[in-house]
Amino acid sequence: MRTGVRLAIDLGTRRIGVARSDAAGILALPVETVYREGGQEMFRITELVAEYNAKEIIIGLPRLLSGKEGKNATDVRSWGAELEQLLPTCNIRLVDERLTSVSAHQQLRSAGLGGREHKSVVDQQAAVLILEQALEIERRTGRAPGLPLGNGSESEGA
Repeated sequence: MRTGVRLAIDLGTRRIGVARSDAAGILALPVETVYREGGQEMFRITELVAEYNAKEIIIGLPRLLSGKEGKNATDVRSWGAELEQLLPTCNIRLVDERLTSVSAHQQLRSAGLGGREHKSVVDQQAAVLILEQALEIERRTGRAPGLPLGNGSESEGA
């Protein structure tokens, strides 16, 4: 298992959930919800990378249940490419995030939070789930999870 903090991002059309790991890559912790505001969110993400000294960013890649990529995946790849321009030395990887938002909603409801109460943290919880999945893939395979940002043809570690 590689050491170093990883940030995970659940990119939505209006909000971005952010989570981080500890340096050992064992724990996944919610960080904050960042609002998408004309590209300004990029600067907040770069601040978080610096604040936590993150070595890698894991972005959830929304795939259709069939496994194919749709419009949202195109948005994630485009947004990730812009972020990569701001953080050229930070490794950015894409990890399949199918159903993480659904799971995050279910977990928060199970914890007793209603729809309005969990709206502000559901994106963070989805980012935690993406990060937990990525860390588990790395523990199981010994390889970095998912795909490098620019690669759309390689199959993900599962």
